[in-house]
Amino acid sequence: MARITGLISYPIKGCAGSPAYDALVTPAGLAHDRSFLVTTEDGGFRSQRRSPRLALIRPEIEPEGGWLTLHGPGVDPLRIAVDTEAPRRDIELFGTPYQGIDQGEEVAGWLSEALGEPSRLVRVPPEHHRVTGGLTPGTSGYADSAPLHLLSLPSLEQLNARLTARGSAPLPMDRFRPNIVLDGWDGEPHAEDGVRQLRAGDAEFGYAKLAIRCAVTTVDQETGTKSGPEPLRTLADYRRAAEGGVAFGVKLAVVRPGKISVGDEMAVDAWGPSEL
Repeated sequence: MARITGLISYPIKGCAGSPAYDALVTPAGLAHDRSFLVTTEDGGFRSQRRSPRLALIRPEIEPEGGWLTLHGPGVDPLRIAVDTEAPRRDIELFGTPYQGIDQGEEVAGWLSEALGEPSRLVRVPPEHHRVTGGLTPGTSGYADSAPLHLLSLPSLEQLNARLTARGSAPLPMDRFRPNIVLDGWDGEPHAEDGVRQLRAGDAEFGYAKLAIRCAVTTVDQETGTKSGPEPLRTLADYRRAAEGGVAFGVKLAVVRPGKISVGDEMAVDAWGPSEL
Protein backbone atom coordinates (compact mmCIF):
# COMPACT_ATOMS: atom_id res chain seq x y z
CA MET A 1 0.00 0.00 0.00
CA ALA A 2 1.13 3.56 -0.67
CA ARG A 3 -0.24 6.88 0.54
CA ILE A 4 0.03 10.42 -0.76
CA THR A 5 2.41 12.46 1.39
CA GLY A 6 2.72 15.52 -0.83
CA LEU A 7 0.79 17.41 -3.53
CA ILE A 8 2.51 20.22 -5.40
CA SER A 9 1.35 22.27 -8.35
CA TYR A 10 3.48 24.62 -10.41
CA PRO A 11 1.23 27.38 -11.76
CA ILE A 12 4.07 28.86 -13.83
CA LYS A 13 6.25 26.35 -15.64
CA GLY A 14 9.76 26.43 -14.20
CA CYS A 15 8.86 28.51 -11.14
CA ALA A 16 8.47 27.44 -7.51
CA GLY A 17 5.79 24.97 -6.52
CA SER A 18 2.68 25.51 -4.43
CA PRO A 19 2.12 22.68 -1.90
CA ALA A 20 -1.44 21.84 -0.91
CA TYR A 21 -3.27 19.40 1.36
CA ASP A 22 -6.14 18.93 -1.12
CA ALA A 23 -5.98 19.21 -4.90
CA LEU A 24 -8.46 19.09 -7.74
CA VAL A 25 -7.28 16.82 -10.53
CA THR A 26 -8.37 18.11 -13.94
CA PRO A 27 -7.86 16.37 -17.30
CA ALA A 28 -4.63 18.41 -17.58
CA GLY A 29 -3.30 17.49 -14.13
CA LEU A 30 -3.53 19.33 -10.82
CA ALA A 31 -5.64 22.48 -11.13
CA HIS A 32 -3.66 25.38 -12.67
CA ASP A 33 -0.49 23.28 -12.96
CA ARG A 34 1.79 24.73 -15.66
CA SER A 35 -1.04 26.89 -16.97
CA PHE A 36 1.37 29.85 -17.31
CA LEU A 37 4.65 30.06 -19.16
CA VAL A 38 7.52 32.54 -19.03
CA THR A 39 8.77 33.29 -22.55
CA THR A 40 11.42 35.28 -24.30
CA GLU A 41 10.26 38.32 -26.25
CA ASP A 42 10.06 36.23 -29.42
CA GLY A 43 7.98 33.43 -27.84
CA GLY A 44 10.60 30.88 -26.85
CA PHE A 45 9.93 29.29 -23.48
CA ARG A 46 12.16 29.89 -20.49
CA SER A 47 13.26 26.93 -18.40
CA GLN A 48 15.51 26.43 -15.39
CA ARG A 49 17.88 24.72 -17.81
CA ARG A 50 19.05 28.17 -18.94
CA SER A 51 17.22 30.47 -16.52
CA PRO A 52 17.72 28.88 -13.08
CA ARG A 53 16.47 32.03 -11.29
CA LEU A 54 12.95 30.93 -12.27
CA ALA A 55 13.13 28.75 -9.15
CA LEU A 56 13.03 31.93 -7.05
CA ILE A 57 9.71 33.13 -8.48
CA ARG A 58 6.87 32.03 -6.17
CA PRO A 59 3.44 32.23 -7.81
CA GLU A 60 0.13 32.07 -5.96
CA ILE A 61 -3.00 31.45 -8.01
CA GLU A 62 -6.46 31.89 -6.50
CA PRO A 63 -8.59 28.71 -6.64
CA GLU A 64 -10.88 30.08 -9.36
CA GLY A 65 -7.85 31.17 -11.37
CA GLY A 66 -8.82 34.82 -11.69
CA TRP A 67 -5.91 36.40 -9.82
CA LEU A 68 -2.19 35.62 -9.80
CA THR A 69 0.30 36.96 -7.26
CA LEU A 70 4.05 36.79 -7.85
CA HIS A 71 6.84 36.96 -5.27
CA GLY A 72 10.47 37.22 -6.28
CA PRO A 73 13.95 38.31 -5.23
CA GLY A 74 14.60 42.04 -5.08
CA VAL A 75 11.13 43.06 -6.28
CA ASP A 76 7.86 43.89 -4.56
CA PRO A 77 5.04 41.33 -4.88
CA LEU A 78 2.81 41.82 -7.90
CA ARG A 79 -0.88 40.85 -8.12
CA ILE A 80 -2.51 40.74 -11.54
CA ALA A 81 -5.93 39.88 -12.89
CA VAL A 82 -5.52 36.90 -15.21
CA ASP A 83 -6.38 37.87 -18.78
CA THR A 84 -8.20 35.21 -20.82
CA GLU A 85 -9.34 37.48 -23.66
CA ALA A 86 -6.21 39.24 -24.93
CA PRO A 87 -4.92 38.42 -28.42
CA ARG A 88 -3.00 35.16 -28.69
CA ARG A 89 0.77 35.10 -29.15
CA ASP A 90 2.71 32.42 -30.96
CA ILE A 91 5.01 30.49 -28.63
CA GLU A 92 7.21 27.43 -28.98
CA LEU A 93 7.64 24.57 -26.52
CA PHE A 94 10.28 21.94 -27.31
CA GLY A 95 10.10 22.82 -30.98
CA THR A 96 6.30 22.55 -31.19
CA PRO A 97 4.25 25.68 -31.90
CA TYR A 98 1.44 26.65 -29.52
CA GLN A 99 -0.31 29.83 -28.52
CA GLY A 100 -0.56 31.74 -25.26
CA ILE A 101 -2.50 34.71 -23.92
CA ASP A 102 -0.05 37.48 -23.11
CA GLN A 103 -0.58 38.84 -19.58
CA GLY A 104 0.59 42.36 -20.29
CA GLU A 105 3.40 44.83 -19.84
CA GLU A 106 3.33 45.16 -16.04
CA VAL A 107 4.06 41.51 -15.35
CA ALA A 108 6.51 41.38 -18.27
CA GLY A 109 8.51 44.19 -16.67
CA TRP A 110 8.31 42.56 -13.24
CA LEU A 111 9.63 39.22 -14.55
CA SER A 112 12.35 40.89 -16.61
CA GLU A 113 13.63 42.66 -13.49
CA ALA A 114 13.39 39.59 -11.25
CA LEU A 115 15.09 37.28 -13.76
CA GLY A 116 17.56 39.76 -15.19
CA GLU A 117 16.56 38.99 -18.77
CA PRO A 118 13.70 40.21 -21.01
CA SER A 119 10.66 38.03 -20.33
CA ARG A 120 6.92 37.85 -20.82
CA LEU A 121 4.14 35.76 -19.25
CA VAL A 122 1.49 33.87 -21.19
CA ARG A 123 -1.45 31.73 -20.11
CA VAL A 124 -2.86 28.61 -21.74
CA PRO A 125 -5.83 29.71 -23.87
CA PRO A 126 -9.22 28.06 -23.30
CA GLU A 127 -9.05 26.45 -26.74
CA HIS A 128 -5.63 24.92 -25.99
CA HIS A 129 -5.66 21.30 -27.15
CA ARG A 130 -2.48 19.37 -26.54
CA VAL A 131 -2.39 15.59 -26.71
CA THR A 132 0.34 13.93 -24.67
CA GLY A 133 1.82 10.55 -25.52
CA GLY A 134 2.99 7.48 -23.68
CA LEU A 135 1.23 4.26 -22.73
CA THR A 136 -1.81 6.25 -21.55
CA PRO A 137 -2.40 9.38 -23.65
CA GLY A 138 -3.72 12.53 -22.05
CA THR A 139 -3.55 16.30 -22.22
CA SER A 140 -1.66 19.02 -20.39
CA GLY A 141 -1.00 22.73 -20.27
CA TYR A 142 2.66 23.65 -20.62
CA ALA A 143 4.09 20.60 -18.80
CA ASP A 144 7.07 18.91 -20.43
CA SER A 145 5.04 15.90 -21.50
CA ALA A 146 2.38 14.05 -19.49
CA PRO A 147 0.35 16.13 -17.00
CA LEU A 148 1.44 14.51 -13.71
CA HIS A 149 4.79 13.51 -12.26
CA LEU A 150 4.78 10.94 -9.45
CA LEU A 151 7.77 10.07 -7.27
CA SER A 152 8.08 7.95 -4.13
CA LEU A 153 10.01 8.68 -0.95
CA PRO A 154 11.78 5.27 -1.02
CA SER A 155 13.21 6.16 -4.45
CA LEU A 156 14.62 9.42 -3.09
CA GLU A 157 15.94 7.67 0.00
CA GLN A 158 17.87 5.18 -2.13
CA LEU A 159 19.33 7.98 -4.24
CA ASN A 160 20.38 9.92 -1.15
CA ALA A 161 22.05 6.84 0.30
CA ARG A 162 24.11 6.54 -2.88
CA LEU A 163 24.91 10.26 -2.86
CA THR A 164 26.14 10.26 0.74
CA ALA A 165 28.16 7.10 0.12
CA ARG A 166 30.18 8.97 -2.50
CA GLY A 167 30.57 12.05 -0.29
CA SER A 168 27.82 14.22 -1.77
CA ALA A 169 25.03 15.92 0.16
CA PRO A 170 21.53 14.39 0.15
CA LEU A 171 18.93 16.20 -1.93
CA PRO A 172 15.42 17.37 -1.01
CA MET A 173 12.37 16.21 -2.91
CA ASP A 174 11.87 19.66 -4.47
CA ARG A 175 14.96 19.11 -6.63
CA PHE A 176 12.76 16.77 -8.74
CA ARG A 177 9.60 18.93 -8.85
CA PRO A 178 6.99 16.14 -8.50
CA ASN A 179 3.23 16.71 -8.44
CA ILE A 180 2.45 13.67 -6.28
CA VAL A 181 4.76 12.25 -3.62
CA LEU A 182 4.04 8.76 -2.25
CA ASP A 183 5.32 6.72 0.65
CA GLY A 184 4.79 3.02 1.26
CA TRP A 185 5.19 -0.10 -0.86
CA ASP A 186 7.19 -1.52 2.08
CA GLY A 187 9.98 0.92 1.36
CA GLU A 188 10.74 -0.56 -2.06
CA PRO A 189 12.45 2.07 -4.22
CA HIS A 190 11.14 2.65 -7.74
CA ALA A 191 8.02 0.56 -7.24
CA GLU A 192 6.31 3.35 -9.18
CA ASP A 193 8.07 2.15 -12.34
CA GLY A 194 5.62 -0.75 -12.53
CA VAL A 195 2.30 1.00 -11.94
CA ARG A 196 -0.16 0.98 -14.83
CA GLN A 197 -3.60 1.88 -13.43
CA LEU A 198 -3.98 3.86 -10.19
CA ARG A 199 -6.66 5.63 -8.20
CA ALA A 200 -6.79 7.91 -5.19
CA GLY A 201 -9.66 9.92 -3.77
CA ASP A 202 -12.11 10.49 -6.62
CA ALA A 203 -9.49 10.38 -9.38
CA GLU A 204 -8.00 7.70 -11.60
CA PHE A 205 -4.66 7.74 -13.40
CA GLY A 206 -2.86 5.79 -16.09
CA TYR A 207 0.86 5.27 -16.52
CA ALA A 208 2.29 7.22 -19.43
CA LYS A 209 6.08 6.85 -19.30
CA LEU A 210 9.19 7.00 -17.17
CA ALA A 211 10.29 10.49 -16.15
CA ILE A 212 13.56 11.15 -17.96
CA ARG A 213 15.55 13.68 -16.00
CA CYS A 214 17.35 16.75 -17.31
CA ALA A 215 19.69 19.47 -16.06
CA VAL A 216 16.90 21.09 -14.01
CA THR A 217 17.66 18.49 -11.33
CA THR A 218 21.05 20.17 -10.86
CA VAL A 219 19.44 23.50 -9.87
CA ASP A 220 19.21 24.29 -6.15
CA GLN A 221 15.57 25.34 -5.76
CA GLU A 222 16.34 27.53 -2.75
CA THR A 223 19.09 29.60 -4.37
CA GLY A 224 18.20 29.43 -8.05
CA THR A 225 21.74 28.36 -8.99
CA LYS A 226 23.19 25.28 -10.63
CA SER A 227 25.06 23.19 -8.10
CA GLY A 228 27.12 20.68 -10.07
CA PRO A 229 26.73 17.28 -11.71
CA GLU A 230 24.50 15.69 -9.07
CA PRO A 231 22.10 13.96 -9.09
CA LEU A 232 22.53 13.08 -12.78
CA ARG A 233 26.00 11.63 -12.24
CA THR A 234 24.83 9.20 -9.56
CA LEU A 235 21.55 8.35 -11.31
CA ALA A 236 23.57 7.37 -14.38
CA ASP A 237 25.16 4.59 -12.30
CA TYR A 238 21.89 2.68 -11.90
CA ARG A 239 18.95 4.38 -13.62
CA ARG A 240 19.91 4.51 -17.31
CA ALA A 241 16.84 4.25 -19.53
CA ALA A 242 16.78 2.21 -22.71
CA GLU A 243 15.62 5.27 -24.67
CA GLY A 244 18.53 7.33 -23.35
CA GLY A 245 19.03 9.52 -20.31
CA VAL A 246 18.29 8.59 -16.72
CA ALA A 247 14.84 7.88 -15.26
CA PHE A 248 13.57 8.94 -11.85
CA GLY A 249 9.83 8.79 -11.16
CA VAL A 250 7.00 8.29 -13.63
CA LYS A 251 4.62 10.41 -15.67
CA LEU A 252 0.87 9.83 -15.43
CA ALA A 253 -2.16 10.80 -17.50
CA VAL A 254 -5.55 11.56 -15.96
CA VAL A 255 -8.19 8.91 -16.65
CA ARG A 256 -10.88 10.35 -14.37
CA PRO A 257 -10.72 13.82 -12.78
CA GLY A 258 -11.57 14.28 -9.11
CA LYS A 259 -10.29 15.46 -5.76
CA ILE A 260 -7.27 13.94 -4.00
CA SER A 261 -5.73 14.73 -0.63
CA VAL A 262 -2.59 14.16 1.37
CA GLY A 263 -3.17 10.94 3.31
CA ASP A 264 -5.21 9.27 0.57
CA GLU A 265 -4.27 5.72 -0.32
CA MET A 266 -2.95 5.35 -3.86
CA ALA A 267 -4.41 2.03 -4.94
CA VAL A 268 -2.78 0.24 -7.87
CA ASP A 269 -5.28 -1.72 -9.97
CA ALA A 270 -2.79 -2.95 -12.58
CA TRP A 271 0.96 -3.46 -12.64
CA GLY A 272 3.37 -3.99 -15.51
CA PRO A 273 7.08 -4.49 -16.10
CA SER A 274 9.46 -1.61 -15.65
CA GLU A 275 10.50 0.06 -18.91
CA LEU A 276 13.94 0.84 -17.50
